[in-house]
Amino acid sequence: MKSLSTLNNEIISCRKCPRLVTWREEVARVKRKAYINEEYWGKPVPGFGDPQARVFVVGLAPGAHGSNRTGRQFTGDASGDFLFPALHKAGFANQPKSESRGDGLILKNMYITASGRCAPPDNKPSNEELNNCQPFLERELQIIQPKVIVCLGKIAFDRVLKIFAVRGLKFAHGATYKLTTDRWLLCSYHPSRQNTSTKKLTPKMFDAIWEKARELSEA
Repeated sequence: MKSLSTLNNEIISCRKCPRLVTWREEVARVKRKAYINEEYWGKPVPGFGDPQARVFVVGLAPGAHGSNRTGRQFTGDASGDFLFPALHKAGFANQPKSESRGDGLILKNMYITASGRCAPPDNKPSNEELNNCQPFLERELQIIQPKVIVCLGKIAFDRVLKIFAVRGLKFAHGATYKLTTDRWLLCSYHPSRQNTSTKKLTPKMFDAIWEKARELSEA
């Protein structure tokens, strides 16, 4: 726990990427009209969840008015509205909603993090920015030692392959790979509106991912 807490403090204080620092702080200062009376987080967003988790979830990056506002991964935006009901149904979350850091959400057997820790303009972090964040992801994996890694989207998938120096695997929703002798890699489309509104990712498809993650973690 101490090493994870130390890592999260390092993440929160990071200012390596000037473009992202400028953007996240501007968004936090200007705010969206719907949240004009809220105090935005406006800093890099650390991972959260069960430090003993066997399932490790990797997303893309904080949303400008989601995690960049609330300070917790997938909290306070449409992606979280799609993700947390599925996690609750699968038994990984104690409640189906995630609105703020203090809303009582608890994850069991799951840790959620991201490839990038700052909200990027147009939701598109550069390769250099992702490279700057990668050591954080590597250290989280070293600390938690999960049995199953669930990649939400191709960027997360590519980052995990890079960390484990694995080549030749292709991203496809529902694809399951043996990453190491004792670790599985599971692929899912990212629960962004781009995928959920177009039905590229449906609740039924998403539920199947978490059922598979639970099955692999308990095997």
